[in-house]
Amino acid sequence: MIKGTELFVKALKEEGVDTLFAYPGGFIMDLLDQLYGEDDIELILPRHEQALIHEADGYARSTGKVGVCLVTSGPGATNLVTGIATANYDSVPLVCFTGQVPTGVIGNDAFQEVDIVGITRSITKHSVMVTDRKDLGRIIKEAFFIAKTGKPGPVLVDLPADIMKKLGDEKYPSSVNIRSYNPNTAVHAGQIKRAVAMLEKARRPLFLVGGGVNIAHASDVFTKLAETTKIPVVTSIMGRGSIPTDHELFIGNIGMHGCYAGNKAIEECDVLFSIGTRFNDRITGKISEFAPKAKIIHIDIDTASISRNIHVDIPIVGDARNAIESLLECDFSGLHDYSSWVEEIKAWNVKYPIGAEQQEFEGLTPQQILTSVNGVIKEKEAVIVTDVGQHQMWTTQNIHIDATKKLVTSGGLGTMGFGLPAAIGAQLGNPDKAIICITGDGGMQMNIQEMATAVAQELPIIILIVNNSYLGMVRQMQQLFYDKRYPVTCLRYRKSCNYSCRDGEKACPPYSPDFVKLAESYDAVGKRALNREELEAALNEAMKETKRPTIIECMIDSDFIVLPMVRSGSAFKDIILEV
Repeated sequence: MIKGTELFVKALKEEGVDTLFAYPGGFIMDLLDQLYGEDDIELILPRHEQALIHEADGYARSTGKVGVCLVTSGPGATNLVTGIATANYDSVPLVCFTGQVPTGVIGNDAFQEVDIVGITRSITKHSVMVTDRKDLGRIIKEAFFIAKTGKPGPVLVDLPADIMKKLGDEKYPSSVNIRSYNPNTAVHAGQIKRAVAMLEKARRPLFLVGGGVNIAHASDVFTKLAETTKIPVVTSIMGRGSIPTDHELFIGNIGMHGCYAGNKAIEECDVLFSIGTRFNDRITGKISEFAPKAKIIHIDIDTASISRNIHVDIPIVGDARNAIESLLECDFSGLHDYSSWVEEIKAWNVKYPIGAEQQEFEGLTPQQILTSVNGVIKEKEAVIVTDVGQHQMWTTQNIHIDATKKLVTSGGLGTMGFGLPAAIGAQLGNPDKAIICITGDGGMQMNIQEMATAVAQELPIIILIVNNSYLGMVRQMQQLFYDKRYPVTCLRYRKSCNYSCRDGEKACPPYSPDFVKLAESYDAVGKRALNREELEAALNEAMKETKRPTIIECMIDSDFIVLPMVRSGSAFKDIILEV
């Protein structure tokens, strides 16, 4: 017989957990005491629970393992909510353990009691409270199984303090049997044959690839499929890297800030073969005008995602890797020659290139920042992490991703404050890789306290703050659609400012805050770059650091905007290419 806390630690070891992101509190004290001295499990102390779950998220996305976190009850648990929703939208496997008041006082409004199971039920794959010591091992085993199988996602396990003190069976289950949960990963052979037959009739086919291919670790087999069929490829933001971005068949991203050629290809294709994407509004634009000439084939592991937003002609339910491997076994000799179609798309890319640098601009441009990042990590294994905003779009338009690189970003929920903590998690999970965090001056300040975590863990993360002194993505919409009225978007604003200043005048304090001094206050390295030469010098110095994070504040003009742009709810034909 062992205590619940002992079985908890045993379960983590059995599940291969080597890193636990934890923030202490009253109702998990026994658990933390049980973990004391366990050399096989490294405890990471973030500075806020929201950052904590983003760190577990970044760890999971960058390693392919389940991210695991432990927080106390009440506010400790509720601080996880945004991070849980972030992981849920992007199909990230997390197991979140929350402390809870003893079962005898549940429902009495006890100190730090909240119904976290009820709060998170709609944003988790599974959310459960352990109410009996005999169920503890089974519930933890099921939590890990559910989180990482089928369509991955977050699972929450609520642990009342008295349950964890009780004695019970020391056995931890070796397998699970959940009658109501049996994820399907195999694909229907008949549907695969139908898909090939449809491709044989196509003259202008197009692959649209989403995050499901990267989640299934299927970029290698997908690249082989594209090369075998010679069909051009576009991706969502989350699908970037499913084929090397310098591959001759890769066209670019599609959607709100996708390239002209990619969006035009969607409009002109006659068969759209989508793998692992939800067809959310950011990539479809106006749904009634999306891919108007195309028959649609859709592979997805989630039955609910098929034909939910876009009508699908051939649905294929199953794991992306399994489906692609099944396709590779097929005979594609009946396909047409698509070379003229590929060349037509490439001509659109030449006519309307994405990310063209403003050569006449004397300062630093967003494209120059990304070109410099691509250069410094060219020969290295790297994880590129972004926050959310204009810098995220510039990054996903310009960053090069191949088999040695990985992109980590908040796609579905668009969570500001994600970047720095996710980069910390990525570095902890990948100590031998270069970790580049690209963030904005807005997003950085949402979780800037995690600089203390990065310093404490001696992590050589390189943090590029793209500083335009505004909440840039919102300002861009205000500039284009609200007659250049900029309420609550200027990050240098002072109460004593002249109101007209918000209409474009530039009589502001130069740095607010001074990120270089902030970095130094945390005992990190702080540098500022006003041009490309200064940036590349700072990057080269930062790459030499082995135990300290480096902040490089990249000063850019506030008037830079992300183009192309398709306004929310508009069709691709209404794309904005210049202003």
